Amino acid sequence: MARVISDECIMCGACEATCPVSAISAGDGKYVVDADTCIDCGACESGCPVSAISEG
Repeated sequence: MARVISDECIMCGACEATCPVSAISAGDGKYVVDADTCIDCGACESGCPVSAISEG
């Protein structure tokens, strides 16, 4: 299951930079994960400075 980014996102871009398959992009007020592209590796979750990413 793809990771999800909560409203706690501060739009820092750390998750987008760590995603090995480019499944994360800037959305309206927070970053979003493309569930069809996400390989559920967890790299984005460990790179988020505010713990806004979790398993979906």
